[in-house]
Amino acid sequence: MTEIKDNDREIHLFRMRLTAVVVFVFICFGLLVARFVWLQVVQHSKYMAQAEDNRIALLPIVPNRGLILDRNGAVLARNYSAYTLEITPSKLQSNLESVIDELAKLVTIEAKDRKRFKRLLEESKNFASVPIRTRLTDEEVARFTAQRFRFPGVEVQARLFRQYPLGEVASHVIGYIGRINQSEANDLAGGDDAANYNGTDYIGKEGLEKSYERQLHGQTGYEEVERSAGGRAIRTLSRTEPTPGDNLILSVDIELQKVAEEAFGDFRGALVAIEPGTGDILAYVSRPGFDPNLFVDGIDAQSWNDLNTSLDRPLMNRPLSGTYPPGSTFKPFMALAALETGVRKADWGMHDPGFFMLGGHRFNDDKREGHGYIDMYRSIVVSCDSYYYSLGNQLGIQAIHDFMAPFGFGQITGIDLLHEQKGVLPSPDWKRERFKRNRAAQKWVGGDTISISIGNGFNSYTPLQMAHAVATLANDGVVMKPHLVKIVEDPVTHKRTLTVPTNSGRIPLKQENIDIVKRAMIGVTSDVSGTAYTIFRNAPYTVGGKTGTAQVVGLKGQKYNAAATPERLRDNALFIAFAPADHPRIALALVAENAGWGAGVAAPIAKKVLDYYLLGKKPGDKDKPVAPPPNPDAEPQSDPQTAAPVNPANKE
Repeated sequence: MTEIKDNDREIHLFRMRLTAVVVFVFICFGLLVARFVWLQVVQHSKYMAQAEDNRIALLPIVPNRGLILDRNGAVLARNYSAYTLEITPSKLQSNLESVIDELAKLVTIEAKDRKRFKRLLEESKNFASVPIRTRLTDEEVARFTAQRFRFPGVEVQARLFRQYPLGEVASHVIGYIGRINQSEANDLAGGDDAANYNGTDYIGKEGLEKSYERQLHGQTGYEEVERSAGGRAIRTLSRTEPTPGDNLILSVDIELQKVAEEAFGDFRGALVAIEPGTGDILAYVSRPGFDPNLFVDGIDAQSWNDLNTSLDRPLMNRPLSGTYPPGSTFKPFMALAALETGVRKADWGMHDPGFFMLGGHRFNDDKREGHGYIDMYRSIVVSCDSYYYSLGNQLGIQAIHDFMAPFGFGQITGIDLLHEQKGVLPSPDWKRERFKRNRAAQKWVGGDTISISIGNGFNSYTPLQMAHAVATLANDGVVMKPHLVKIVEDPVTHKRTLTVPTNSGRIPLKQENIDIVKRAMIGVTSDVSGTAYTIFRNAPYTVGGKTGTAQVVGLKGQKYNAAATPERLRDNALFIAFAPADHPRIALALVAENAGWGAGVAAPIAKKVLDYYLLGKKPGDKDKPVAPPPNPDAEPQSDPQTAAPVNPANKE
């Protein structure tokens, strides 16, 4: 049977199919156009930025850190460039340990390098790269560069490093820098300088490196670089130069600093020397010290353990944080308080029987048989305790406290270092607060005042405060803020700015009273009966000084015997001085821990410092100072009921 086709129907179906295909094609094309419009028009800015980010990189340029120099231009902290081998763990294509093992075949990687790398990796999780080796040699750089294709995520970078060319000298002044840890990174991220620290790996950790971090760091620059698809730089499109950090010109004379540090020999202790008229700190000694270069690349575990566990506490900044009873160096200020308050006149005298009685308690003088007739001049020259027991009882603790505070005792000086300790200037209010959990101990008693009067008891001051006080006395009551940085210098314009241009005020003192006390302090070094006469009798300059010896522990009625006392429980030796006496150019205070008598140990150290500063004379004898047999300035041995309490803050 023959099938008859309906041509019209076939044509109609074909046209319908063709129309459907055309419509489908147009819909697809419309969708494609719409997508193109979405990508090219609506989302143009977004994808343009992404394309530019892939093609152009904005790289930070870390500025040169400012230099630190002494007052004469000697460089104390500087920069140098070197190559480092750095790993970015997120970019590695194989196991981290295996990568390090392979790198060790090209460059020297020791066990300590691996330990430091792991520690830095833990501390620096947000950093792009972590150094596995620093200070590569040219040969090591060449070997790695030839094999770089094998190590994606590993780069050789040129970095600036900090160097302290004098090592331990003035280490507590300069401080050191170190790699930014996570806590510091978080603080920076939340601060106003977050952008300025892009690309920065190191920050000041201690000393002036920390307190002047913002000035030393400088202003970060930026470089706009075109990169290939593989991330390699092709060409530089633009560059904003970084601004170097400011240079710090210190008030410290580094040669004087060296002499002072060497003068301590094996003794622990502190010394601060100040120019009275300006507040410039000429020498700032904390012994023992440490080498700040150890911290720059990350200190190794052994060195850190040695420093951190040493009984000598080399990391402790003694002038700033160590607190000590001033001993008899407190007496000139007590004498001045007597004159200013009218409690005593300079010619008032008494017979010293060798002790002072208060409430049935006996307070012994250093000289059992007494010093005979004592007036104010002789009380300072021979360091008579009984005179000051009596004077302290007359003045009362509140008058002593109020007079001493303006001199800076127990006050923050405001020096340009962080973590300054306040110390203790005792008062009844202070004692109530100090012993608030022990009501029986809160009451101020007469024996407390007696101990305070000779610089013992609750008295506890930093060597910086003592030096500041004697500098103010030498400067006739004009107060200058002590400072280590004298000038901040702009490295570009060379503009110099003084950090302390004017005085901080004046203590209202009568010049005649100041002169009386100064004259007595001159007698300490020039009068044949003076406690420091033997040390300074041949000095070609005139010195005002005062020796001091302070107990470290209460004797509880026992007689002090240095030979039978453990070394770290022996008395501290102290000395304060200013010279030349008629126009002081230098004032100083020092403490030699557990060294014995102020006249035997502390005064000779001071003389070496004064000899160099005033005469340019360096000591030929580098040996440890030796105390002479007699004890011209020993503190009293008190009865058990009146033994001077030991300040808990002074258990160094």
